[in-house]
Amino acid sequence: MAVELVTFGCRLNLAESETMRAEAGAAGVHDAVVVNTCAVTNEAVAQARQTIRRLRREQPARRIIVTGCAAQTDPAMFSEMPEVDRVLGNDDKMRAEAWRATRRAFDFDQGEKVAVADIMAVREMAPHLVDGFHNGQPRAFVQVQNGCDHRCTFCIIPYGRGNSRSVAMGAAVEQVRTLVESGCPEIVLTGVDITSYGADLPGAPKLGALVKQILKHVPELARLRLSSIDSVEADRDLLDVIANDERLMPHLHLSLQAGDDLILKRMKRRHSRADAIAFCDQVRRLRPDVAFGADLIAGFPTETEAMFERSLALVAECDLTFLHVFPYSKRPGTPAAKMPQVEGRAMKERAKRLRDAGEAALQHRLVHERGKVRQVLIESAAQGRTEHFLPVAIDGGVAGDVRAMTITGNDGARLVAGTC
Repeated sequence: MAVELVTFGCRLNLAESETMRAEAGAAGVHDAVVVNTCAVTNEAVAQARQTIRRLRREQPARRIIVTGCAAQTDPAMFSEMPEVDRVLGNDDKMRAEAWRATRRAFDFDQGEKVAVADIMAVREMAPHLVDGFHNGQPRAFVQVQNGCDHRCTFCIIPYGRGNSRSVAMGAAVEQVRTLVESGCPEIVLTGVDITSYGADLPGAPKLGALVKQILKHVPELARLRLSSIDSVEADRDLLDVIANDERLMPHLHLSLQAGDDLILKRMKRRHSRADAIAFCDQVRRLRPDVAFGADLIAGFPTETEAMFERSLALVAECDLTFLHVFPYSKRPGTPAAKMPQVEGRAMKERAKRLRDAGEAALQHRLVHERGKVRQVLIESAAQGRTEHFLPVAIDGGVAGDVRAMTITGNDGARLVAGTC
């Protein structure tokens, strides 16, 4: 029986799960379930543990392998679970030798249960298997960066991912070319902090240079997207591409986190409220139809109602369409965990108000799409996505096709369209 992947968390985890599927298969690991965990919140860790227990009840004969950020930051917790057969670290999971060792451990009942290397000692990206990333889907993820050199006070991810490291530009271009040649029309560049791309490479190229090289050397690529970016690191080349190449989709997801300057300082973020607003204004001048998404945290330690109101107002001031709202999650070992905490009820109420504002902003965007002609990537016979990543309800179509469609309305959750 083939390896089954259960993935939590970010787009980077999704991309890595496809690599693991190929690596595990090539190593001869079979009849196993791999749980690729997330550590960004306590809830994400709890969900992973619940899933592991459920998998053992439902599939008692299969091996369970746990990996990902939560496994990296707390391998002992997972190794102590009787349901778990093996724990792999975040760097180990991407390496063929770790999967060969896993197969030997299972076949001969030998070796350590835990294989988790020191992530802070990792300086290079693990080799990738491009085959399998596409997996027949119209959208593929290409990992160009991993890790993070910043130390936001709320974030445990650098301890799960290590320091920032980048894929060589030529290798990234080749990955994209291979996927496009296999029939994939849309590529998403992903990483932990992709706007820090290239700082560790010879000549220190930036993300904008990488994007330009991809679009230049893979002219057949129809659509290119970026995963979450840190606006303060956006370079001149990246802004130039946003303004002048329609193949880079007009949808940017921003790591904003808050809209109050004191909270941003306590988070150890590198931008101010004014920086966030100015960036959105600048990009909107360059690409008037751009759609912005953003990550926002509700109830960060010391946040007052007035401070929260400034985050809430940022939704309108930056004209945000898509919100990822997180109630603050106290992560042991982070500086924010030692700060005065916001009462739980207030935190949940603020998160709800942010989500309500995000839903209202999305509904506003859906309404104002009526009558527009959009290039829709067909994902299935029932749904596609516009350039702005808005979902479109459709009736029939071939996955992977890009069709010009006139937006005729919406059903409250998706746009509704007819072919031009």
